[in-house]
Amino acid sequence: MQTEILIIDDDTSLRRVLEFNLQEAGYKVTAAASGEEGLRVFAEIMPALVITDMKMPNIDGMQVIKSIKEQSPATPVIMITAFGSVDMAVNAMKSGAYDYITKPFNRDELRFTVAKALEFSTLSAENQRLKTELANKDDFSTIIGNSTVMAKVFQVVSKVADTEASVLITGESGTGKELVARSIHNRSSRKNNPFIAINCAAIPHDLLESELFGHVKGAFTGAVRDKVGKFVQADCGTLFLDEVGELPVALQPKLLRALQERVVEPVGGTREIRLDVRVVAATNLEMDKAIADGTFREDLYYRLAVIPLHLPPLRQRQEDIALLLKHFCKRHHAEQVRFDKEAMTALKKYHWPGNVRELENLVERLLIMRSNDVITLADLPDKILNPGMADNNIINLPPGGYSLEQLEKEVVTQALQQNNWNQTAAARFLQIPRHTLIYRMEKYSIAPPSARR
Repeated sequence: MQTEILIIDDDTSLRRVLEFNLQEAGYKVTAAASGEEGLRVFAEIMPALVITDMKMPNIDGMQVIKSIKEQSPATPVIMITAFGSVDMAVNAMKSGAYDYITKPFNRDELRFTVAKALEFSTLSAENQRLKTELANKDDFSTIIGNSTVMAKVFQVVSKVADTEASVLITGESGTGKELVARSIHNRSSRKNNPFIAINCAAIPHDLLESELFGHVKGAFTGAVRDKVGKFVQADCGTLFLDEVGELPVALQPKLLRALQERVVEPVGGTREIRLDVRVVAATNLEMDKAIADGTFREDLYYRLAVIPLHLPPLRQRQEDIALLLKHFCKRHHAEQVRFDKEAMTALKKYHWPGNVRELENLVERLLIMRSNDVITLADLPDKILNPGMADNNIINLPPGGYSLEQLEKEVVTQALQQNNWNQTAAARFLQIPRHTLIYRMEKYSIAPPSARR
């Protein structure tokens, strides 16, 4: 696949010279005639490198650099400046430009600077990948638990990690399924290759096939260029299919074939791509019921669940709560904080519908709001202190009346918040189909905090 470079320059003749020289050197080149056009194209194609002129009308080179660095800090930018404007070029480098070249420049200088910038970008990306892998190499250190049920989980992970068998991790939302998947990858012979994760429930059904298998240019409206799918990105590594139970029935045969034949075919393509990918999947659905209902293929289930691995909910391993509290305090640099006996007892009695994720969120909130380094019953929320009492605030209607639509919006929002914005879990909590929940979210413009930024 050719490395793509974006050129932004309002000088037509110089732009053509740059295009010719870089295409001759084997790069794929896209050109824009203004800063505005360049930023729009950049957002569409996300090139490996940008070359921009310093002086342009409206949006100049400094503004281009600033915008690109906000969108993609790792993308190198080379500044073109006139001879004698070195001070300006140095300022551009302080703002994030990788290097600069002065006009007039020769072909060899251009190619050398481009090659050096791309090499730096590759090394930086590799360095970041290694840092991320080191951060994620848990060797069970981030999967906390010394209970009997967790010991069984560790035993299974140790046995299956360095095999090629597909693993299906089941368990309620918030139990740590992705952490276990990463542990399997990090303890396998594939640990130095990519770990690619995709949430099958978070992507619209009509886009999921493209996300998984990629597409070719022109495959459908809006497919303006080839796209590499998650399977190809995970080649020689591990692909983690989270919420795999939400996979559309129509797409399941294609996934089954990818697993059986180890080949994928991009949407709109005619050429199969042979891959070496290990698949680890996860779901919080009851797969027996999904198979019986016809929403999940039985043959695909058995292909994914060569090794089934169930994660217990937190309420079934209360003896791990003290260990988890200590771990989360340490993660938030508050090792000195402790929980008194009464608070610890209350935490162990609580049923934890959000599991470990809910516990971590609570710890973070308690650490922020605490008045000293000892957490007591007075610091705990009412739902922990009175686990048997339902929260009926939402139906304590005011004497002056209340909007039914507002009531429904609040119920949907609270259900999503309580289930950490997991739509499947929230729909189950509300006892409605997931598509009905999505309809209500669209109707009331309800979105998770991350989507509002």
